[in-house]
Amino acid sequence: MNTLYNFESPQLKKIHAGKVRDSIALDAKSRLIVVTDRISAFNKNLINAIPYKGGVLNNLTNFWFKKTEHIIENHLIEQIDDNINLVKECEPIRVEMIVRAYLTGSMWRGYQEGQREFCGIKVVDHLTFNQKFPTPILTPTTKDADDTEISEKEILERGLVDADTYQLMKQKALELFAFGSKHMAERGIILVDTKYEFGFYDGKLILMDEMHTPDSSRFWDKADYEKNPEKAEQIDKEFVRQWMLANKVDGKIPLLLPDAIVAETSKRYREIYQIITGETYQTSNQDISQRMYGNLVYKGLIKPGFVSLIMGSKSDVPHAEKIIEYLKKYQVKTQMRVISAHKNGERIVDLAEQYNNSIEPIVVIAIAGRSNGLGGALSANLSIPVINCPPFSDKTDFLANINSSLLMPSDTPALTVIDPKNAALAAIRALNVPAFKRQINEEIAAMKKGLIEDDFNVSMC
Repeated sequence: MNTLYNFESPQLKKIHAGKVRDSIALDAKSRLIVVTDRISAFNKNLINAIPYKGGVLNNLTNFWFKKTEHIIENHLIEQIDDNINLVKECEPIRVEMIVRAYLTGSMWRGYQEGQREFCGIKVVDHLTFNQKFPTPILTPTTKDADDTEISEKEILERGLVDADTYQLMKQKALELFAFGSKHMAERGIILVDTKYEFGFYDGKLILMDEMHTPDSSRFWDKADYEKNPEKAEQIDKEFVRQWMLANKVDGKIPLLLPDAIVAETSKRYREIYQIITGETYQTSNQDISQRMYGNLVYKGLIKPGFVSLIMGSKSDVPHAEKIIEYLKKYQVKTQMRVISAHKNGERIVDLAEQYNNSIEPIVVIAIAGRSNGLGGALSANLSIPVINCPPFSDKTDFLANINSSLLMPSDTPALTVIDPKNAALAAIRALNVPAFKRQINEEIAAMKKGLIEDDFNVSMC
């Protein structure tokens, strides 16, 4: 299925993987946010990915960011891809601002059990399920693994944010909620509750993360609510939660959704997008990884190809540097690392997890002499080309040890190239990048022209 469950690129440093979003470090002022197709429920990530979900969430968030810039500045710099935003590197405030307009969800469960104070806010007796509050209320939570409810008094006592900033956060959260509620009501949707996250950028409070999405908000069909408030249909990801609750096995919720539920969930996300924005979400059969790769290369955020030079020991560095020297004329990213097949071969498994799922084309050059188990171990675990280029001290060393590189076990298709320059050229060809192919074609044409000229000069002698 054409979905994005994990984002991997050895050219980019992943600093955080949340339930849905991955954060990628760029520099002191910016980072990339990759919105995957993962879906979470009951604080667990499901096994399935939902087609187009990440693109819907990202585009919907950016729709709201643009609509609400007059209320507060946000962290969006530029949308790089349907699933990728370039954003300002903010200092996050460790408080989530939850705005509620109706008594439902976890608040209703507490209310049923006799709770009348929520995050320092007192509510009256005799309220009913899904009843609307006279005015929206704030029930903030800590921004951590537990998302614990917390009062304004506790927030200030713990120094999570200063009093003036918190008052501004309250003001902006309520303004954003009022704006979103009005926009959605005009389209037949009730914004029941949602969360907002804030941070500092250059000392200024700005809005960050996501906004008014099916993952961060609760939506009801307005007509449905007016017909029967207590049975209002939710048009967010509650559909998935209800299926999970209805299909428990031995009291445990399932984490694998049937194909029909995955398809219906995808359809519902796209329908929500259309209702809110008034535009159809554009689907495509293009491979999502290839699309992201192309957009990241176009923006200059990654190089078109990646060559990893993996050495058996640090003594192989000079040999690796010779290969890198030949690679410099191509727009390729190189990296040297040391992994011994015999001493710490378990690291190859972690390497394979990244390399086998990377969005860009990768070639590995294995540099190990004597009993070269490295090339075979890499080839056995990687789904990308592996080229052995073993270093030899002299002809005797070559004759004694070349067989360990040439004779690979079955199902380990590592190639062997002896000359460092040829290894570099083989890697460039194996990447199969159109820009590299054009450059190679020009080099071949120049080489042939030179041969013809040399032959002509010899004939004239």
